Amino acid sequence: MMNSLMPNYQRLPVTFTHGEGAYLWDTDKRCYLDALAGIAVCGLGHAHPAVTTALCEQAQRLLHTSNIYGIAQQQLVADKLVALSGMDNVFFSNSGAEANEAAIKLARLYAHQQGIKTPKIIVTEGSFHGRTLATLTATGNRKIQSGFEPLVSGFVRVPYNDIETIQRIADSVKDVVAVLVEPIQGEGGINIPDLDYLNRLRGLCDQHHWLLMLDEIQTGIGRTGEWFEFQHHHIQPDVMTLAKGLGNGVPIGACLARGVVAETFQPGTHGSTFGGNPLACHAALAVLNTVEHDQLVARASHLGQQMLADFQTQLADVQGVKEIRGKGLMLGIELDRPCAELVMQALDESLLINVTAGSVIRLLPPLIISDEQAEKIVNTVSTLVKRFLA
Repeated sequence: MMNSLMPNYQRLPVTFTHGEGAYLWDTDKRCYLDALAGIAVCGLGHAHPAVTTALCEQAQRLLHTSNIYGIAQQQLVADKLVALSGMDNVFFSNSGAEANEAAIKLARLYAHQQGIKTPKIIVTEGSFHGRTLATLTATGNRKIQSGFEPLVSGFVRVPYNDIETIQRIADSVKDVVAVLVEPIQGEGGINIPDLDYLNRLRGLCDQHHWLLMLDEIQTGIGRTGEWFEFQHHHIQPDVMTLAKGLGNGVPIGACLARGVVAETFQPGTHGSTFGGNPLACHAALAVLNTVEHDQLVARASHLGQQMLADFQTQLADVQGVKEIRGKGLMLGIELDRPCAELVMQALDESLLINVTAGSVIRLLPPLIISDEQAEKIVNTVSTLVKRFLA
């Protein structure tokens, strides 16, 4: 009998029934420590009381109206995000891909208002911005683009962490309007650029009157030890996109803008049926308030530094470990060979991890993990790596 689900996911042989904190239980009542958090989504872990209460309260009152009416919860989340980020305003969507679509549309509309008829956006190799036609075109991964041609025009691709190439483009390519970049590449392998990369990008954008658009979908909401990764560098983007950890599993995305581009969208230029509805926004507000109240941003910074140091100690001089890198609770261990089989080996040890870019173990645990849980993640992964490379 044919499966009624389309076969576009290669699923692991496990189904979860419930969770609590950093733990999940499957249909056989087996318990797993979650070091992936739904790929940086469940920063507060599973079944967090604040999110559960918010969802139940809002579901009893109102799920959805429409963006043709005022939505009080949406205004509260926007006010909070603006206060935390220093941006000016917010458009809400349902996902990170939609948030990036909004950013791309924002850049193009802004360009047309400046008289630029064929605007171009600089994007980077190894990036991941989504799977809609525009965002998969912006993504620097040929594998996810294959078969979906013709792709969307208007993107110029450069190596990640390469300012000199962007400078050459500035001197030779007309009609560039923006740079869209992940401050740390997540899907690309936890690639952390040079310390001055974002600052130099900001300088180039200022020099050439381009928009600096940061995809903080994976790095945002405290994961790297600041509310947003750009805050480590004391700069301000013109556009920033968020999703993942903003709703702790409730679908919500956000595109934030600042300065001249903040008033580019006007009634009728962009919209979303479900984006920013009362249920999603009430959950997001609970997430933001909890991260702030429980000081989880500082916690992610401290615990991430400890885990990174512990990995570097345990895997020092292990032949086959190319690099251990991370920032906050966004960690990657790059091996010298493909290692996708480690995901299943970790599952057998009751630990949930991910392998991305073929050879990078990606760890994105909830911000609420305890010291003991962090230690267990380090010990288990280190043991698996040593055994795999032996």
